[in-house]
Amino acid sequence: MRYQVLATDYDGTLATNGVVALTTVEALKKLLATGRRLVLVTGRELDELQAIFPYLDLFDWVVAENGGLLYQPLSKEEHTLAKAPSLRFVETLRGNGCNDMSVGRVIVATWEPYQRIVLETIRQLGLELQVIFNKGAVMVLPAGINKATGLSAALEKMSISSHNTIAVGDAENDHAMLNMCEFSVAVSNAIPSIVEAVDWTTSADHGQGVEELIDKIIADDLGEWECKLSRHQLEIGTDNNGSVYLLPYSDSVLIAGPSASGKSTVATQIVETLAEKKYQFCLVDPEGDYENFDQAVVLGGPKGHPQIEEAMSILDNPDTSIVISMTGMPIPDRPPYFLELLSKLLEMRSRFGRPHWLVLDEAHHLLPADWLPPGGLLPDKLKSMLFITVHPKMLSTSILERLDTLIAVGADAAENLAYFTYLRKNPSVNWRCKPLEKGQVLYSTRRRGDRRIVQVHPCKQDRKRHRRKYAKGELTPERSFYFQGPEKKLNLRAQNLMLFLQLADGVDDETWEYHRQEGDYSKWLLVSIKDEELAKNVALIESLRAIDPIDGRNQIRTLIERDYTLPSEGPLPVPGAS
Repeated sequence: MRYQVLATDYDGTLATNGVVALTTVEALKKLLATGRRLVLVTGRELDELQAIFPYLDLFDWVVAENGGLLYQPLSKEEHTLAKAPSLRFVETLRGNGCNDMSVGRVIVATWEPYQRIVLETIRQLGLELQVIFNKGAVMVLPAGINKATGLSAALEKMSISSHNTIAVGDAENDHAMLNMCEFSVAVSNAIPSIVEAVDWTTSADHGQGVEELIDKIIADDLGEWECKLSRHQLEIGTDNNGSVYLLPYSDSVLIAGPSASGKSTVATQIVETLAEKKYQFCLVDPEGDYENFDQAVVLGGPKGHPQIEEAMSILDNPDTSIVISMTGMPIPDRPPYFLELLSKLLEMRSRFGRPHWLVLDEAHHLLPADWLPPGGLLPDKLKSMLFITVHPKMLSTSILERLDTLIAVGADAAENLAYFTYLRKNPSVNWRCKPLEKGQVLYSTRRRGDRRIVQVHPCKQDRKRHRRKYAKGELTPERSFYFQGPEKKLNLRAQNLMLFLQLADGVDDETWEYHRQEGDYSKWLLVSIKDEELAKNVALIESLRAIDPIDGRNQIRTLIERDYTLPSEGPLPVPGAS
């Protein structure tokens, strides 16, 4: 369920001349029966609101005084969100002739034409106050206080994101609240500037307009607007027809391509876009590629075991995203850990609608082709999930059957597209295209039934090289280097660069030279270490017809140490050195 909360204005929206119709009250109760929640956001003072509206207990929170006061009807607790007006200001207003005025916990309210006296008094006293207008009402509040700040405080109490919130209003003071929410609505009697600013305007006015909105929320969670909310779309690149984007709620995506093909760059660009638009994400990182991602909290790493309880506690804050690094976990422990984590994340989504995106790097390690989901774990359709893998065949068909979008990268793009569409029982694809250029991907989505070549946007920040992971971490067996020799008499595994250098110094010259002449070192550095520049430089050493084995070892060691020596650790150790 995408939309968890409806935030509604009172006067002119929920109420007509201060009164809410019983049919509107019944509509609010119907919405609550779906598991959604309500927040009332009003410029009125709490005492007068309680006197005229006997149904406040339908609302989790009431934001009164135009953002100045937070009230919970169930517990009767109040929280003032700013300082009370000074007695000097109130007395000076009266002395200057403002006779029709009320004073709340935070707000000072009057009517036109007293705004001139209000503005002159603020100037006279040199106060940092703001004046907000609302259909003839004149509200004075501390600077920075409005309906948006009040609603934000209520959503924080509820652990709900504004991305899971709908707001409806009608007047000038509703602008800030409407702008902050994922979906904004105006009732048909709203002023023109509000109608122009929102995502949709009801055909009915006042409370009947709210009833109309509630019916649409219950019907399909406002699904008919999914493709129309362009301000929330996640643009990934362009083609000849313009922008190409992912939908923030309904899309589920597979990025497939061989190592060093650019799939990690595409994935990083998508994650950066999620962070920029403040969608909460949980990124599961088996190999440490995102351990330095500075727009999320990183748990785990080479020396840590990420605790699920800690991860869920951090995600309680809708404004915080996390990266869960598994590099410090034994490989056999990772799949069961991930299944427990996935269960918790899906449960959180059912309650709060977030984390908005789940991102799984190297997904085939955790959801391999032979994996079958436990009964009831996965929904029929996966939403807002991103899987990154080498080839679709390596990923569980239980996942592939639930995905709707493929981004294929590298030389295998057309082959990956053909397999993906075949598995989805789409018409057979024999789409021939010229080889993809740098930065291009093959994009296919069931949503529009299209297939196209897309020039993806570059990452806005270069991904930092995670030297510790490759120098001292543990690569998976299939990504490790094996010294075997020409007759494969050896099978010495190097699961990181430090062990590679140690084993290189220990193996016989025949074994060392065999792999050098075969170009195995540069291939491993390109495919498993993902370092194109280092691989290119090592390949030059491999291309030399005659070079002393000791010199070859030393030259490759120098190249590796240049980029992968950690400042606090010094050069990578030479076996036997004291």
